[in-house]
Amino acid sequence: MSNVDNEANGYSLGQILLAVFAGVVGIVAFVVIVAKIFGVTDPVEVDEPVAVVAKLEENIKPVAVVEVAEEVSGAPVGKSGAEVVTAVCSMCHTAGLMNAPKIGDSGQWEPRIAQGYETLVKHAIEGIRTMPARGGNPALTDDEVASAVVEMANASGAKFTVPTPKAAETAPVAKEAEAVPAKAGEPTKSSDLVAAAAASAPVVAGKNGEEVYKSACLMCHGAGLMNAPKFGDKAQWAPRITQGYDTLVSNAVKGVRMMPAKGGNPALSDAEVAAAVKHMANAAGAGF
Repeated sequence: MSNVDNEANGYSLGQILLAVFAGVVGIVAFVVIVAKIFGVTDPVEVDEPVAVVAKLEENIKPVAVVEVAEEVSGAPVGKSGAEVVTAVCSMCHTAGLMNAPKIGDSGQWEPRIAQGYETLVKHAIEGIRTMPARGGNPALTDDEVASAVVEMANASGAKFTVPTPKAAETAPVAKEAEAVPAKAGEPTKSSDLVAAAAASAPVVAGKNGEEVYKSACLMCHGAGLMNAPKFGDKAQWAPRITQGYDTLVSNAVKGVRMMPAKGGNPALSDAEVAAAVKHMANAAGAGF
């Protein structure tokens, strides 16, 4: 007993405190190691709900999107009465050629206005006396002809109402482009979409010589009005053909003697007028 007491009494207070501290540190270190092993110390990060939805949408988003033009309802707008008068009717109704009532001459228009709107429009569409059907332009619609009648008659004293255009079938602006399915993980090429859209685009071309002749030249050249050489009459065309193709085209574009520039239709292009000249001249023996 005396030996044990002597050994216990041999520890100092500092040694006892150091031993206690070491024991506490050892216990804490043990707890930390155990926690690391079982993964309970690090907080688990949880995405916000909005972030989770965004990630899901990103993952399921298609590789390509094809946009299709919407259909446009409503009828296409035709030419106004003033436009039709300028392009077709003014050739005769401005100067009073072939007994056509001059625009603005109330004395000449009065007996015609008295016949009524319906009668005037019917005559203009079907033709009467020296005036050809639709003023010689078969491409004009009934509404366009009626608008031109109202334009001229009202400028000469009438009080007709401009007709309401008839409804036309709805037509889509463009056909739906057919998307080529892309391979898994491969985006659709933009060039494929452009090619599909271009394939569905309409091609715009000018009128050919025969079409221009029928719409603008037939009225005079068909019957030989105002000394115009008749279509197919070689004797009347021969001296004109000898002037050469360029001279005939220049005269037709600019106008000569009683023939107005571009046959009275300024909307025609020089190329369309030239095509009409070639059509008429070649029908009368030229080799243009």
